Amino acid sequence: MKKSCLAVLLAGLVGAGSAFAAGKPAIGVAEFKNESGAGWWRGGVGWELSGMLSNELSSTGNFRVLERNKLGNVLEEQNLAASGRVRAGTGAKMGQVTGADYLVFGTVTSYEEHTADTGGGLSFRGISLGGKKSEAYIAVDVRVVNAETGEVDYSRTIEGRSSGGGVSVGVFRGGFGGSLAHEQNTPAGKAIRAALVEITDYLDCVMVAKDGCEAEFSAKERKRRDSNRKSLKLD
Repeated sequence: MKKSCLAVLLAGLVGAGSAFAAGKPAIGVAEFKNESGAGWWRGGVGWELSGMLSNELSSTGNFRVLERNKLGNVLEEQNLAASGRVRAGTGAKMGQVTGADYLVFGTVTSYEEHTADTGGGLSFRGISLGGKKSEAYIAVDVRVVNAETGEVDYSRTIEGRSSGGGVSVGVFRGGFGGSLAHEQNTPAGKAIRAALVEITDYLDCVMVAKDGCEAEFSAKERKRRDSNRKSLKLD
């Protein structure tokens, strides 16, 4: 009798766990594209950024993240990597073939790096004062495509900045490798990490939490747009 009760309990727990996992969005991250002219962008970086974002999303525990090998060939065949959307009439097929509910596309649209002279440098026992200070800024256009309908369900321009020698937001849980390995501690690397954390927080907010956190990202978007308008010189 006790064994039967235990079996029922275990079955219930397993079933509950399966139901919870099934409730998580199945998400695939496509190869990132670059339209910024950033000097650190070279062959392989697009998939490296895809892998890094996949790790971030997986670390939240709120998504089922598909491996690259389940996406690469299909994305190329459907021309998704270039267009950022499913071709008309192929949405349902994409969902069936990849097993993804959503596909995430990221395009680096802006990268800026600024080095300022902060005065004569002084170094003592490995501690530096003054000298050069470098900061970096990156903007990534993010689109989340519904794999069943081909519609863009979520989109946002996400910004990342390096500031004061550290990442400006969040805690990055991944690592740098491949073509980006030498950017680990550079302003570019820190800005990239900040952007990936911000993208993860945004997707977690709008796709899973939906607890009012959307207002924070809407406010950031308004601030970004206002800043861009002020930088424009209109006749």
